[in-house]
Amino acid sequence: MTRSPGGACLAVDMAGGGLPKGLCNNEKMIIRQIAGALGAELHGVDLTQALTPDLQQAIRSALLQHQVIFFRDQDLSPEQFMRFSHTLGQPVEYPFVKGLEGFPCVIEVKKLEHEKVNFGGIWHSDTTYLERPPKGSMLLAKEVPPYGGDTLFANQYLAWESLSDTMKSLLEGLVGISSSAKADVSKTREDRIKSDGKDSAPKEYLAHHPLVRTHPETGRKALYVNVAHTSGIVGMTDAESTPILNFLFQHQVKPEFTCRFVWQPHSLAVWDNRCTQHNPVNDYHGFRRVMHRITLAGDQPV
Repeated sequence: MTRSPGGACLAVDMAGGGLPKGLCNNEKMIIRQIAGALGAELHGVDLTQALTPDLQQAIRSALLQHQVIFFRDQDLSPEQFMRFSHTLGQPVEYPFVKGLEGFPCVIEVKKLEHEKVNFGGIWHSDTTYLERPPKGSMLLAKEVPPYGGDTLFANQYLAWESLSDTMKSLLEGLVGISSSAKADVSKTREDRIKSDGKDSAPKEYLAHHPLVRTHPETGRKALYVNVAHTSGIVGMTDAESTPILNFLFQHQVKPEFTCRFVWQPHSLAVWDNRCTQHNPVNDYHGFRRVMHRITLAGDQPV
């Protein structure tokens, strides 16, 4: 990898200099960091084509380094989207919403013109109410509004590392209670459950996870609570846990920990749920926004 004169772009040379060969027809994948905290756009990659093992590894490495990566102009069919997802992990079904016909792991995330509430419109890490929450999520833009509908992402490594030593000592060893039934997030999926819901889905999922988890691949610690799903702390009363959680909910999404992605048709975002949160901004009433999403199987947080 080489740094550009401006310091913002990295070119991964797949054709020479002792580095891996075979980046489609373009010879270079360009990595352009979009914010100080996290996030990078990857250019020079055609995901409609099969990727070489070296390119797959370069993309996985970029995801681990930048926590969320973005691609532009990827007009993927569900079959192509699924093929790419297998290079990053194992796709799994979403608990509450049915997948596309023939593609049960690809769900439609949409807000229609007459709807006021967007799907998942709150800061969160995906489905932390499961015993084994997904390691990653992938979102592909099919239809976007003329303005608005951006997605915010927040770096939970930085959220943890910026805490005082005293607060770190308090949090280490504590276990959070995650629920799928917290009122604020439940409202954000009501429209989709009505139109595309699974009849077999239970009313509530509940899981216990550490407030601070260690990333299984990088070894870094990340804050692992979120306002959408974390409802309490094991062994504490609500009166004791609420002030701690409310502080963390505000702290972990400070502007300096975030990046913002402006969607275009056929844009694709891939993020690491183990060390990030995201929040789709609901500022496009009267317009349609349709995305395809795949989630990737994860492990039990420790």
